[in-house]
Formats: sequence, C-alpha cells, structure tokens
Amino acid sequence: MTRTDDVTLAHTTSRDGTRIGYFTTGEGPPLVLVHGGLGDHTRWGELLPYLEPHRTVHAMDRRGRGASGDGPDYAPQREFEDVAAVVDAVAERSGSAVDLYGISNGATFALGAAALTDNIRRLALYEPGIADAEDLVPPELEERLDALLADGDNEGLVETFFREALGCGDGDLATMRAQPSWPARVAVAHTLPRELRNTPEQLFDPARAATVTVPTLLLQGSESPESLRADVRRVADAVPDTRIAILEGQAHSADFLAPQLVAEQLLAFLEEGQ
Repeated sequence: MTRTDDVTLAHTTSRDGTRIGYFTTGEGPPLVLVHGGLGDHTRWGELLPYLEPHRTVHAMDRRGRGASGDGPDYAPQREFEDVAAVVDAVAERSGSAVDLYGISNGATFALGAAALTDNIRRLALYEPGIADAEDLVPPELEERLDALLADGDNEGLVETFFREALGCGDGDLATMRAQPSWPARVAVAHTLPRELRNTPEQLFDPARAATVTVPTLLLQGSESPESLRADVRRVADAVPDTRIAILEGQAHSADFLAPQLVAEQLLAFLEEGQ
C-alpha cells in the first residue's frame, strides 16, 4: 500500500455563490468524499491510504469548514447543491463520471446531490442520517450540547456527542482524540446545532430518492443505533438499485476505526463494471 504525498486544493462555486474547496490526492478514476458533521476533509486521514493507490480522491470541505466558505442562509438544499457542484467540477476536470462516497450527514447530502447531477457513476453511503434528530439527540442532550457550546467548551461538546448520541466508548474516543483530525472536529463544533435543526422532510424525499438510478451501496455497522439502521432501510426502500453491506462489530465510525474493512467494501463495489 502506497500513499500519494502531493495534495492539491481547488475550489468550485455552488449555486448560491458559496466557494467550496476540495483536496485531491491519489491515482485512478475519480472519487469524491463527503464528510459528516463535526469535521472537515482531514477526517479521512485513516481511510485515504487504502483508497489513494486505486482512486484519485477529491475530499471536499462542506460549507462553513476549512477551505470552504459559508452562506447567510443555511438549509440542507444548499449542501445538496455544494456536493453536486464538486461532482460536476471533478467530472469536467477528469472527463468522466465520478464515484461519490459520503458518511452520516455527508451521506445524506451525497444522496440529495445525486438527484441534481448526471455525473455520478456509482454512489456509496455510510449510514445517512435522515430521521428526526431527536432520535439521536433527545432534547435534554441537545440542551447540554448547547450549554457546552455557550461555555466555549467545544471539545466537551464533540466528546459528549460522540459518546452519548453515537455510542462511542472510551477506547473509540481515545483513538479519535489521537488522530490528526481531532482539532478540526473541535474547531467546527459550532456547526452542529444547525444540522440538528434539519427536519426529516428537508433531508429526505422518497420521491426524489427514487430518481437516483445509479448503483448504490449502503454501508451499515451492526452495532450502530437502531435509528441509523432504520434510516438505511428507508433509503434502500426508496433508491431503485441498492444493496446493503453490514460491517460486523462496527458502529457509525468504522471508516476511521476500521478503515481497511470499509475500503475493501467500498473498492469492491466501485470496481464492479469497470
């Protein structure tokens, strides 16, 4: 396994005029990565070495993070448009259709983008979050997260969210805190409240999802919360050409806690039909 050291940064402009940055590494057919909440492109650090020998990877920063700007009015639709803008820019740059992989909220926005562009070849989604946020973050926990943010305890907010909403244990949290992406997670803690306010109707429309006809892989951890497993089933019921792969013993953070396992599933899916 080799890794490409050269990293290039490019920008594209989303529909509302916001500049969205994406970082390119690796060799091979194009693959766009969309991170979830509480992070930026650096959260792919553990997965990238397994992908870069096989794919030219374009890891975007979602709006309000890292190399990307932000707009005055936040809505999930803007995030759909951001992902579609990056896909279209990469497709034009590479002269080919693009594979797209997203995790958590990033998977939700990748699915929304797939209804906005014809430049996607294959779509892979790790546990898109489309249910009411209260299923993961009940009001009492949301109040505590808001209080931590108001007190300037961004790190406490991130740790509390991963521990109590996503079920991460002490070992998982210790691994995450040791990763280079941890400071970026802390730095974007202020973006979590606006994502928790997204409604299921804004995030997921079964009729819109039914228009996504590209082959789609849904990855799911066997130990993930039931609400996330239910979301995977809802997406599978709506998107026509879909399969589900269960990652035994894993939860919502497998792509950086068990990156080789995720890469094997992802690359096997992407290499079909080539």
